[in-house]
Amino acid sequence: MDLSRREVLQIGGLSALAVAGLTVPFNGSVSAKSASLLDEDLMPRPYRTEFTRPPVLRPVAEGTDELGKYAKFVINQAAGTAPFLPHVGDTPVWGYGGRVAGPTIHLEAGTRAIVQMRNRLPEKHPMFGHTFKTSTHLHGNASLPEYDGYADDLTLPGFTKTYHWPSNWQPARTLWYHDHASHTTAQNVYTGLIAQYHVHDAVERELLPQRPYDVPLTIGDVMFAADGSLGYDDRDHSGVWGDVVTVNGRPWPVMKVQRRVYRFRFVNASVSRSYRYVLEPGGSFHVVATDGGLMPKSQEVGQFRQAPAERYEVLIDFAQYAPGTRVELRNLSNENNRDFDHTDKVMAFDVTDEPFDKSDPTWNRIPNEMVSSAAMSLRPDQAMRRRFMELKKSDLTNIWSINERTWADVTNSGYKEVFANPGLGDIEIWKIDNHSGGWFHPIHIHLVDFQIISRNGRPPFPYELGPKDVVYCGEDETVEVLMKFGPHRGKYMIHCHNLPHEDHDMMVQFSVGLRDDVPDEHDPIAADPPVRDPDGDDLPVSRIEQEVFDPYDPTEEPGEEPTDEPSEEPTDEETSSTDDPTDGETDSTDDPTDGETDSTDDPSGGETGSTGGETTPSDPETTATETPTTTVPDPAPTTTVPEPTPTTTRRPRRRKTREPREPRDRRSRRGR
Repeated sequence: MDLSRREVLQIGGLSALAVAGLTVPFNGSVSAKSASLLDEDLMPRPYRTEFTRPPVLRPVAEGTDELGKYAKFVINQAAGTAPFLPHVGDTPVWGYGGRVAGPTIHLEAGTRAIVQMRNRLPEKHPMFGHTFKTSTHLHGNASLPEYDGYADDLTLPGFTKTYHWPSNWQPARTLWYHDHASHTTAQNVYTGLIAQYHVHDAVERELLPQRPYDVPLTIGDVMFAADGSLGYDDRDHSGVWGDVVTVNGRPWPVMKVQRRVYRFRFVNASVSRSYRYVLEPGGSFHVVATDGGLMPKSQEVGQFRQAPAERYEVLIDFAQYAPGTRVELRNLSNENNRDFDHTDKVMAFDVTDEPFDKSDPTWNRIPNEMVSSAAMSLRPDQAMRRRFMELKKSDLTNIWSINERTWADVTNSGYKEVFANPGLGDIEIWKIDNHSGGWFHPIHIHLVDFQIISRNGRPPFPYELGPKDVVYCGEDETVEVLMKFGPHRGKYMIHCHNLPHEDHDMMVQFSVGLRDDVPDEHDPIAADPPVRDPDGDDLPVSRIEQEVFDPYDPTEEPGEEPTDEPSEEPTDEETSSTDDPTDGETDSTDDPTDGETDSTDDPSGGETGSTGGETTPSDPETTATETPTTTVPDPAPTTTVPEPTPTTTRRPRRRKTREPREPRDRRSRRGR
């Protein structure tokens, strides 16, 4: 008897069985009702969950040494639970601090992070059975090779590795840290090892909204097995597409907003799914930053697409909506996705008439002129050489490759084989060609920020006109990127960020400034390997705190500032790294169909851009111009960062947590 893919989908924690035959590419988007095996009555429903922000991670020590300011963090990679299913109970996950999404790290530019990652995970992954090894990559940071999350620099359960992540040469940006272990990245990321990391500086603080109006959105998708545990099906290594969209670990949440400008940090943490966002009942996004930070000019668009691992910072002005309006963040999807009944929805915003502080100049400001960067100041005529990269898949082996080379070729060479070997400070153009047939590939180049200079021979999309480290390479697309190599010497990875593609085996490496006759002092595996973790659980770890922002009081006396002093008495609801990850959170148990909306969007309608409209990659009208205002100088090479001796220890700040309120059933003014 033949079984459908859905029938062989993972049940109760076992990996999906292989289906006879090799992966068959699909053109366009494939739609189905669901991917999960869980009873439909127990599935979460859109817009029934309160929006929550990821907690923040507090340093265990801060100080200054001969290299400047630092902040030290200690994180346990551990088992926990997530409140995906309000009608079933918490779902097992394995994340940073046992949470999904993990705690956000905030640092000022010029402060380096020293992060001790303790692998406190089970010996074997409970769902997949592989050894639960990890390698942590701070995505978007120019780390030294030994701290870059090299795929085979592995930390086993019971071991720990201390990462040194300086940020003194990079401007403000949205980064994220996630697992990068060879051949198991997809499973480890899918089951929880993801979190955001924000670098701040004076420029972005002046131009853009700050917390609480600076909001992280870590977007993912999951499916469920019949017993309510996470399901998993990578469709013979082609990709994982869940039927439940999550934001910060909550399914289709609802966020209350005031009638002012908000800044949203979109991080696509999905294993394979790409998104194309649009606002319903209409409205514009103002894109102000890309992977590598601020753009030279903001770009107004009606929709934008986002591949896994891409980051976009977007302003939305909710003053354009009347109080009581529900604004939905919808997903129009893209070619080569698999879509289900509710994957066209991401989250919703309920617009309120609550007062806010209008002395904040960002409340109604959409900046036009932003700031340039080293990557966006490069010119194609500066390029010293061009290289070609072809993305392919073998129908015989079911293996993905870059120029017909794979990670197996790298390891079999003793990690000597490289795709490219530019010198330190060299400027190059790489042409990336995707004719793999029925797939899109988000290509991530470690170490560098680059500039997209063409897409199918024409200008990139307006929202791509900023520094990038991931480029969306759609089916039959050819893109060119321009970059300068530095600030470090060493070996770094290039790979597809559709993670089953990376794991099987679409990853190679390049070297910067290395010579065959000189030993590599920053060997990514040997330079600073993990060590056995100290026994016991008494090692101080970083506090994980849920931020609470006091409501604005318009009756406050002028000049009166809210205090940031810790409360005198701790509460039972205080959070720490050893708390239950769902402590203090509740889920709504409303009628699952109440308040649900369905709408049909014109995938190309209502779009605006700085050049009069955004089009498909093949449309020659897609263009935008750039007017740099400030140039960030190129960084100087740095050296290995030694472990400092702490000079000050930060006293843990006690904050009260609040019980989340159930979202009200608000309808938009479209006669629902």
